[in-house]
Amino acid sequence: MSSRPYPNSYPFIMTRLFSLFLLFAVLGTLFLSACGSKESTDYVPKPKGYNRLALPPQQYQTLQEDHPYTFDYSTAAVILPDTFAIAEKHWIFIYYPRFNANIQLTYKDVQNDPGRLKDFIDDAYKLAGKHQIRASAVQEQTIRTATGKTATLFRIQGDVPSPLQFYVTDSTEHYLRGAIYFPTATKNDSLAPVIDFIQRDALRLLNTLKWK
Repeated sequence: MSSRPYPNSYPFIMTRLFSLFLLFAVLGTLFLSACGSKESTDYVPKPKGYNRLALPPQQYQTLQEDHPYTFDYSTAAVILPDTFAIAEKHWIFIYYPRFNANIQLTYKDVQNDPGRLKDFIDDAYKLAGKHQIRASAVQEQTIRTATGKTATLFRIQGDVPSPLQFYVTDSTEHYLRGAIYFPTATKNDSLAPVIDFIQRDALRLLNTLKWK
């Protein structure tokens, strides 16, 4: 008897092997697709988030300290003396402990001297201009307050420590400059609600400001 394989068995075996190869290839593709789908679902990049900031009620009280000016300020703030070396008697901070931020106020006696007043105003522009390197925009605005005073505001946009500065004067006796400061490296877009909160307080200050 001959031991030689049946003549048609070889093509049959090759056909079966090819079919098994295709089956494994299809199953492998389905497995990889399933894994890829799960991975893309589990590891979708999430947008950058920021800490939620709880804002206190916007309520006010009248400044009682002995200064040549008075105004309304937030009940969420406290009045602190300015302790910098160059600080003068009537320089103060309206400090917000919850936000580690403040409105710094510097007062000057004009003494009915136009040259002296010009120097004070020039300083206000120089101090606002110091932020231009990091600012995306600086908007100057002149407003008429509820008590009939004229105030100049500098709205400074971008990641700057002082988003709002201002000055107000009666041109003969009183000059008051203010600036909101955030001594923090946090991006200002994350601080937007707090900045808006304190800016409203600054406008309340200007609209209730009275000279003594």
